Amino acid sequence: MNRLKFLLALWAGKAVSLFCKIVKNGGTNKPGAIACKIQKDFIKQFEGIDYNKVIFITGTNGKSTTNNMIVHTLRSNGKKVISNLEGANLMGGVATALLNDASLSGKLNGEYLVMEVDERYLQYIYAYLPAKHVCITNIQKDQVQRNGEPDYIYQKIKAVVSGDTHLYLNNEEPRVKSLEKFVSEVTYYGLERNSKSFEKNSFFDVSLPCPHCGNNIKFDYYNVDNVGHFACTSCAFSSGDNPDVFLTNNDFENGTFTVGEKKFTVNNREPFFYYNYALAIALCRQFGFTDEQLQHAFSTFKNISGRMETLKYKTKEIKYIRIKQENPETLQTAFDYIISDKRKKVMLLGLEELKDFDPYYTNTFYAFDVDVSRLEASDIEHYICFSEAVAYDTANRLLYGGISRDKITILPNDDNDDIMDELEKWDIDNVYLITWLKKYNELDKWIKENE
Repeated sequence: MNRLKFLLALWAGKAVSLFCKIVKNGGTNKPGAIACKIQKDFIKQFEGIDYNKVIFITGTNGKSTTNNMIVHTLRSNGKKVISNLEGANLMGGVATALLNDASLSGKLNGEYLVMEVDERYLQYIYAYLPAKHVCITNIQKDQVQRNGEPDYIYQKIKAVVSGDTHLYLNNEEPRVKSLEKFVSEVTYYGLERNSKSFEKNSFFDVSLPCPHCGNNIKFDYYNVDNVGHFACTSCAFSSGDNPDVFLTNNDFENGTFTVGEKKFTVNNREPFFYYNYALAIALCRQFGFTDEQLQHAFSTFKNISGRMETLKYKTKEIKYIRIKQENPETLQTAFDYIISDKRKKVMLLGLEELKDFDPYYTNTFYAFDVDVSRLEASDIEHYICFSEAVAYDTANRLLYGGISRDKITILPNDDNDDIMDELEKWDIDNVYLITWLKKYNELDKWIKENE
């Protein structure tokens, strides 16, 4: 009876998937969600799963990039991989990826299962699909309406790891590294101090309690926000000196780094990308891939679209950097990227009301966890803060960071005409846009209609 129920769920999911392809909507999650409604443990019933080759990538930031990087590496070297590359990382998305790659009898065609998994739902997916290999990028402040405090997510992930799980842990992220005590098999990855490392010595600096003893964690420096060389001020807990995969000689201008004696050349040239490469190397080496095979894959890897895009409007080049709202690390990374451009520029900053689920809210705490002061020395000619909900809050954060009021325009709305009219007042073609994806799509459409 259970087998018949599974086949009914599988065929229903495949039918919905076909329909979604025809109408070009909802095909990454809906087929699997419907299949799981028919049979709760649907993803457990597939045939041909080698759990030693089931890999989960989870954490606050970097899941999608790392997942796609690992999948690209495996496929570039002739391996058949099943994955949710579109980023649908809840139960429905994982189920959709499996049913799309299965035969009508439920036998999977892939050798490896590589899945991006939402950190909050990891334990529910793991219960039916117990991956041997679990990669954890970081555990940071993120989507407080949904996730609450980072230690809540820590407990969610902790509930999954067990003695026979092989963890791949960020050596320089305290919460992640502390998970080492729950398993016997760990591979560590990290970056040495580099030209883009920084320190924090301001009023708005935020630390975190030691996961072992509860006292303060002190960072000697950061490679990205809240990730770097650290030590507890009370107990012996600290980042390790010799992680298994340690990126040295990090040259972001030329896109190179060294692991041991091997020099790699890559296309994505920011510190947060280098952590993604480090994790990919750590995982793929475990499965026997050589550095030469990894280099071949990295040379042809292209990051998923939608994170960094360029809009052309008249003579202006508007570089869009997508951030994950409520997430200070992605906002800091966006600022760091802008700071690295030494040319004169204008910044369009559109932090918005958070529209995840009712009730919507406008908390902008995450903007106070980032270092704004360094923007002032990066030759930004003017800041345009727009948002129907939080334009004034955004401008206040810039003021608290030392930005002159004369350099800030406040537009308390989301009107595309007003935004672009204000932008045209500035005779600078180098423009950066930070906002959520919906606003970027609206501006993209407006430019195409008005060009």
